Amino acid sequence: MTDTAPTAIPPSTQVTLADGRVEIAPDAPAPGGAYANEDLLPVPVEKRTWTTYNFSALWVGMAHNTASWTLASGLIAVGMDWKQAVLTIALANVIVLVPMLLTGHAGPKYGIPFPVFARASFGIRGANLPAVVRALVACGWFGIQTWIGGEAIYFLAGKLIGNGWSDAGQIGGYPWTMWLSFAIFWVLQVAIIYRGMETIRRFENWAAPFVIVGALVMLIWMSNKAGGFGPLLDQPSKLGWGGDFWKLFWPSLMGMIGFWSTLSLNIPDFTRYGKSQKAQMWGQALGLPTTMTLFAFLSVMVTSGSQAVYGEPIWNPVELAAKTDNVVGLLFALVTVLVATLSVNVAANLVSPAFDFSNIAPRKITFRAGALATCVIGVLIFPWKLYSDPQGYIFTWLGLVGGLLGTVAGILIADYWILRRAKLDLVDLYRPGGQYWYEGGWNWRAVVAFVVGGVLAIGGASFDPLIDGRPIPALSSLADYGWAVGLGTSMVLYLALMLLRGRDKTTV
Repeated sequence: MTDTAPTAIPPSTQVTLADGRVEIAPDAPAPGGAYANEDLLPVPVEKRTWTTYNFSALWVGMAHNTASWTLASGLIAVGMDWKQAVLTIALANVIVLVPMLLTGHAGPKYGIPFPVFARASFGIRGANLPAVVRALVACGWFGIQTWIGGEAIYFLAGKLIGNGWSDAGQIGGYPWTMWLSFAIFWVLQVAIIYRGMETIRRFENWAAPFVIVGALVMLIWMSNKAGGFGPLLDQPSKLGWGGDFWKLFWPSLMGMIGFWSTLSLNIPDFTRYGKSQKAQMWGQALGLPTTMTLFAFLSVMVTSGSQAVYGEPIWNPVELAAKTDNVVGLLFALVTVLVATLSVNVAANLVSPAFDFSNIAPRKITFRAGALATCVIGVLIFPWKLYSDPQGYIFTWLGLVGGLLGTVAGILIADYWILRRAKLDLVDLYRPGGQYWYEGGWNWRAVVAFVVGGVLAIGGASFDPLIDGRPIPALSSLADYGWAVGLGTSMVLYLALMLLRGRDKTTV
């Protein structure tokens, strides 16, 4: 069987509505064949119903989570004061909003998920490269968040059951009850994702305000422990505003950008359900920078308070909540952690890789099967090791992820906005032999741009504690700017290679 020739199915036509949204013509057959299934096909216009509130709530739910909390509190733990930490995170989220809006545009307009969107630049088969890279990153995130949720269950059950639970026999350095808690939270997430996207939308709508209230309660509790808000604001920076701060600032900024660099790629997985471009743009602009900055402020305030009260910053909110003697307060705090972690993990780290894995073999792997694969791989990457240290968490994990995924973002933006002027042929995205087939289903120009950009972005970075040293020491000067280096290099190189191919072949 070969996929190198056009299918016998005649191309369907597409229609453009007055508001600019595009769909397959109602009287035309839907794309079929080896590269299409129900989950990857364009969402019909009548099912693109998400409003500005839905997108804002999605971001509130995703931003207000334990990993975001540790993102900000981790900066306090490595020496910044609250002003420096909030500045770093606020700037990072304004920057990452730009590629988020640029790649998100294809969702409401064409109703397609990220792996199908990537076919325009990487080729119908080649899109599996960025999709699998993105999916594996999501598996890592899923594992980290599931470990956090398991911690919340473990501490919650320990307070209710007693020392018999907390001091259980250890397996692999952790009590067996911690592993059980991890498994319980894992199963809970699988149950939610199996209910589908509409269940996720409803869950995000009520989870968002609940998490905000929970974070405010933790702030009030810590200020009372510290004797007011003064001690929370007075904790000094260990770095000052001189060279020591700026040396830490740039890799921290790239790490903060790297935190949402995953969503800056696969945001079409959500915006494809958008009612309009206005809904997704306003929803994201109101939801991402504002809520991340607010949550960062709450996080650094509470972490600064823990430094004033306990003599050292406690960057893990689960461990901090466990220090309270008030059972009701502890229950509320840990339930908040559970809801927050569920919110972001299901939305950000299960939906997208489920589509990505489905794209590998659309006729064999469904959305649900892709989600289950994510859940399994998320355990196999040993998330408890990734999350154990703020230095490795921020600079190794987030830095490497940001550099690599920034490279993919540069290619997608260059192809969609500069070469194609936001014009795609829906049917050809699923049809072997069409304009997105390139050479055997792969656009080698995108692959070259990805490899070169990726090497420059992360080749000189420290992989500690994964491996000792840097793979390419000569590139170490670029390591602190990985996301920007990857995005800029891949964008310029991809444009150059595609323009050499011929402009008439790169436009619809």
